[in-house]
Amino acid sequence: MAQAPFKPIDFLSRDVAVERRGDGTILLRSNHPLKAYETHVPAFLARWAAEAPDRVWLAQRRGPERDWLKVTYAEARRQVDAVTQALIDRGFGPDRPVMILSSNSIEFALLTLAAMQARAPIAPVSPAYSMMSQDHAKLRYVFDLVRPGLVFVQNGEAYARALDALDLEGVLVVHVDRAPPERQSLPWSELVATRPTGAVAESIARIDGRTVAKLLFTSGSTGMPKAVINTQEMMCANIAMSQMARTRRPTDPPAVMLDWLPWNHTMGGNATFQGNLADGGTTYIDDGKPLPGLFEQTLRNLREVSPTYFANVPAGYAMLATALEKDEALARRFFANLNSLAYGGATLPDDLYERMEVLAVRHTGYRLPFVTGWGSTETAPTATTVHWASERVGLIGLPYPGVTLKLVPTGEEGRYELRLRSVIVTPGYFRQPELTAQMFDEEGFYKIGDAGRFVDPQDPSWGLVFDGRVVEDFKLLSGTFVLVGTLRTAAIAAASPVLQDAVICGQDRDYVGLLGFPNLAACRRLAGDEGAKLPLAELLAHDAVVGPLREGLARLNGEGRGSSMRIRRAMLMAEPPSVDGHEITDKGYINQRATLERRQALVDRLYAGGEGVIEIG
Repeated sequence: MAQAPFKPIDFLSRDVAVERRGDGTILLRSNHPLKAYETHVPAFLARWAAEAPDRVWLAQRRGPERDWLKVTYAEARRQVDAVTQALIDRGFGPDRPVMILSSNSIEFALLTLAAMQARAPIAPVSPAYSMMSQDHAKLRYVFDLVRPGLVFVQNGEAYARALDALDLEGVLVVHVDRAPPERQSLPWSELVATRPTGAVAESIARIDGRTVAKLLFTSGSTGMPKAVINTQEMMCANIAMSQMARTRRPTDPPAVMLDWLPWNHTMGGNATFQGNLADGGTTYIDDGKPLPGLFEQTLRNLREVSPTYFANVPAGYAMLATALEKDEALARRFFANLNSLAYGGATLPDDLYERMEVLAVRHTGYRLPFVTGWGSTETAPTATTVHWASERVGLIGLPYPGVTLKLVPTGEEGRYELRLRSVIVTPGYFRQPELTAQMFDEEGFYKIGDAGRFVDPQDPSWGLVFDGRVVEDFKLLSGTFVLVGTLRTAAIAAASPVLQDAVICGQDRDYVGLLGFPNLAACRRLAGDEGAKLPLAELLAHDAVVGPLREGLARLNGEGRGSSMRIRRAMLMAEPPSVDGHEITDKGYINQRATLERRQALVDRLYAGGEGVIEIG
């Protein structure tokens, strides 16, 4: 497999400028100047509605037969203009935001573009705040922060409890499928039936780079969401950076994407959804997710859709690789038009990388580049990327053109705190000036809170490796720093497939401990309990589950990287991460601090020893 060539792709060259300061700080930037970029995102829809009016932009399964409902670029433009007029008629604009509560849908996309054309900030909220939460505290918080004039739900009955939790006096509620019970709500069909006037073009002409396009929510370390301002310039510049990283030839077929990434999140809503729109591509909305019982929907879709680009989280690739290895026809269809793969959310384990590349070589004759990057909601989202065919995973790459990376020594040899300055950095947090003031250092660099290392300190052009969150690190009683992000990733990989995620313990303790969130489906397979007959406590204590966890972490300890990378005790937790307890963010990332605080009793049990505590060699 290693002898097979990578599929030829026109990547941007690795040409960087390096400035080293006397205090050890390094400035890293691309030598490629950032190309000119669009003024606003709706311009992409206008372009492709004119150049490829009959091309499908969006498709989603609907109805009892779950057939694909398809919307072309020309149809979408007509509907977006109609909804824009409806918003203008009702007084929406820069000071009257639009809030979306539900999951990805065709109407979600159309409303997003219409709100942008009306210059009304669009505020998509994680569906978990409405559907998984019991107290709706986060939903009420973001609603009160944004004070929207319109709340959109796909299905009014499904979101009835969430709507009941809000003070909707004077707020227009819009639904698509079913009206919320005992509540006045406007059907989506009325918005789409509005006849556009010249006011639509006038509103579009008033959009500039500073126009607030989106308010995207990020939880941060406190647990309560912050509304990150995303301007049109931020997003359009980031799209241009992405397009520079890989050149599309005029002869390339239109992009096709099967997309499940949530559009309320910066990666799904900005990088994939808007990125594919900018390229004039077709987006099939995937109602599947990388979870047991839901990934089957993704596989069904992949039997009908051959993507040119595919992105997923490592858990999704684990499920996909197993399915492709078993189903030759599915594998042929999946790889038929595929140019590259992308991952995010966590480091892709080496064994998954190798399995996917073996499949790629078998069905295409080439290895496929795995693309990833680094950034945040505050950077629209991507600031660095791996824009070359790399022989390894775990990289975050090099700064995009137009991004200056500032690497500040952390005191750990070769490890740097990463900061950045660019047009893609947010001007701040919506209605939270005190938090905005804390974002930047004395030179105006955004302090993102992450750390990184050079792949080759002698040759920075080989890029950077992510090295955890600076704000999560702590010291043992010995004074030794524990790099939480690095250890967490290594532990999850070492204990695969037992751990879904993990929390690292040990602040002001003698040694490092681990509280693990188990991958229940994998644990049941290991224990021969696919029928889910074993009680959860018995399953988590089963030798077939505890054994691989203990052995994997013991192997990690045996690599001899010091006390900061040695886990002495572990415990598997039966309770999943809590949305209401701020333990899991809307991106699925485990909030280490909030989880440790909420589960302090378990931490104490872990260090006391006894039942349920797994001793690691």
